[in-house]
Amino acid sequence: MTSAVLLVEQAGPLTTIQDAGRFGHLRHGVSWSGPVEPLGFAAARTAIASRGAAIELSHGGIALRCVEGAVTFALAGGDFTATIDGAPLGGWTTGVLTAGARLVVRDGAAGNWATLALGGVPNCPAWLGSSATLALAGLGGGRLVVGDRLTVDADPIGDAVARPFAPPPAETGPIRVVLGPQLDAFAPETVAALTGADFTAAPAFDRMGMVLTGPPLVPLALTMLSSPTIRGAIQVNGAGTATILLADHQTTGGYPRIATVISADLPRAAQLRPGQPLRFVAISAAEAVAIARAAALRRTEWLKRVATADTLLDRLLAANLIDGVVDAREE
Repeated sequence: MTSAVLLVEQAGPLTTIQDAGRFGHLRHGVSWSGPVEPLGFAAARTAIASRGAAIELSHGGIALRCVEGAVTFALAGGDFTATIDGAPLGGWTTGVLTAGARLVVRDGAAGNWATLALGGVPNCPAWLGSSATLALAGLGGGRLVVGDRLTVDADPIGDAVARPFAPPPAETGPIRVVLGPQLDAFAPETVAALTGADFTAAPAFDRMGMVLTGPPLVPLALTMLSSPTIRGAIQVNGAGTATILLADHQTTGGYPRIATVISADLPRAAQLRPGQPLRFVAISAAEAVAIARAAALRRTEWLKRVATADTLLDRLLAANLIDGVVDAREE
């Protein structure tokens, strides 16, 4: 194993180190953190069999200069695309970054979040056994800023080359929610507005939550004791503004939650760009569990294909490229 050193030459404001998450500490007021968009995170790490934490990107992307060694990488999420020294690689792709080369990742037309996984183990701080960055507190692997140097215990490059891999199948339709748990805090017509009206992703979002614009969902009262919150909960403040809680959500809240986005649809909701519309549809908790199980099976099969995706050379070698060739001397 060798070391690769990456210099951060540019980074968007929400660029952080993330692993799968910090579990088991909600009762201590510590959220899971981890990736906001877990599908891209899983795909990027699977594509190069990454063993360590990854870099989560949002608008603004990142520019990394490899100043020492070499390292493989994989980019997945939204329409984010990569270039090396100006040469385009596209999105949902692996690549190799060698000494002196400059990797630039930029967001495209869709998606708020992407993951840049590295082949090896980045040397970064851990807190409570995890490198997932709790952005508001600055704990964990931390936020990457211009001038940072990230050292990676890099896996051997071998014959690695850039190769694309398939994103998850696109899903459409309303975002599915389970109503509650503080349904008593809302009038029936307000609950009906949640599933009957159009909402829009607002420009205000970060790792804690994504604000929605739409009809006010004003609670009947705000006199409630603080209670536990979970990722995907739709919290409503006194003005009736709804916020979908994301990876760095607070672990307790004093505002009522009118519904919770199911886990299978939360990545799709988190990737909605400001101004994009969305609608909600209510399902039962039992339906949500069944959907989650089915989605987990589909995700497992998709990640198997990501792990075994052939390189372009593999596909060319396997293809019958000489079918139809004749010997002109026999004509």
